[in-house]
Amino acid sequence: MRWPQVRPIRRSLSVNVAANATPVTNRISASGGGSLPANASDPTIIAAQQTSGLRFVPITPCRVADTRDPVGPLGGPSLPGGASRNFIVPNSPCGVPANAQAYSLNVAVVPGGPLGFLTLWPTGQPQPVASTLNSLDGRIKSNAAIVPAGTGGAISIFASNPTTVILDINGYFVAASDPTALAFYPVTPCRIGDTRSPVAPLDGPRLVAGVSRTFPILSSTCGIPASAKAYSLNFAAVPPQPLGYITAWPTGQTQPVVASLNALTGTVTANAVIVPAGTGGAVDIFATNPTHLVIDINGYFAPPGTGGLSLYNVTPCRVADTRIPAGTLAFTGQKDLPISGGTCGLPVAPAYVLSSTVVPRSALGYLTLWPQGVAQPGVATLNALDAAVTSNLALVPATGGSVSAFVSNAAHLIVDAFGYFAP
Repeated sequence: MRWPQVRPIRRSLSVNVAANATPVTNRISASGGGSLPANASDPTIIAAQQTSGLRFVPITPCRVADTRDPVGPLGGPSLPGGASRNFIVPNSPCGVPANAQAYSLNVAVVPGGPLGFLTLWPTGQPQPVASTLNSLDGRIKSNAAIVPAGTGGAISIFASNPTTVILDINGYFVAASDPTALAFYPVTPCRIGDTRSPVAPLDGPRLVAGVSRTFPILSSTCGIPASAKAYSLNFAAVPPQPLGYITAWPTGQTQPVVASLNALTGTVTANAVIVPAGTGGAVDIFATNPTHLVIDINGYFAPPGTGGLSLYNVTPCRVADTRIPAGTLAFTGQKDLPISGGTCGLPVAPAYVLSSTVVPRSALGYLTLWPQGVAQPGVATLNALDAAVTSNLALVPATGGSVSAFVSNAAHLIVDAFGYFAP
């Protein structure tokens, strides 16, 4: 079978997050039937599109906010159910400038019980009919998100139920006219390393608890150039027991007080993560508990040049939902998904920012997303072996505005678009 943060959260158990964990962009019932938010499939909904492109500035991962801390603008209290709260990202100690127009974040929740959904969006705009993550069984969970900056550089967060929220940042986007910012170069998803494989610099052995390990990303067979300054990765943790957290950061720098993934239930867990490149293009990875780790890549950020793309944010919009019409059976195997056009009105683009959510009928080995018309790569976007509703963010290359999806076991799939990359 293919398997493809937070101050590290500490409770009686540690936190789990694996490669390609996508933020849930719809509100799904625990039964798996999944009630849709109002207007989720309304054909009149068009994704409002940003007219000028943005480029990326990576930073060493840094904690923006933690509502477990004492009461303050970026600390407590926790979010009450049914209410939203604003967080001014440039006011954090992370050095994010006021001219940042979007943030690359990892959001983690420590709910007091079942959490229907959590949604992030730019302050000053209407709350979108989408969600960033779900924790229907109340587990500690994290997901990646790319969120535009709102009024005063703030983002808003809504929780359907009471929960603690932790925000970490690994970079931000500025106007493409900034000569120091980086362009995005998509690549067909490719496996960087797998510690379940025989011993090698990017493979075995598995991560040792409490010890960091350096992964020389440029030594992989994925053809990543030395000009890459940050990587768009999918981590998948395959722990033999509960895993508190995994942290990734640029080699040569001090380990930051953040997390890239949590897996407290001990199940295979995936989460998307953008990691700046360190010394020799390498990244360091730390795990609180023994675990195997699978690393896939879908693109990288480097100085502007031929093939380099800019980010265009859009109002979150649902591009696919296999539960519609009601009564439709879950599918198994491959399904092609047109992302451009349709009710969202997205353009044909070389890559999209997508959140995919699976509603499996039983244990789901893996979901893979890749450019339509290309051979299915040996990677995974997310895993749901515990049969839980699971989501993950991914920067997905596309062909002619379409991607392909493969599920190893029967599941419904919901895909929301948050942006696209184009020249």
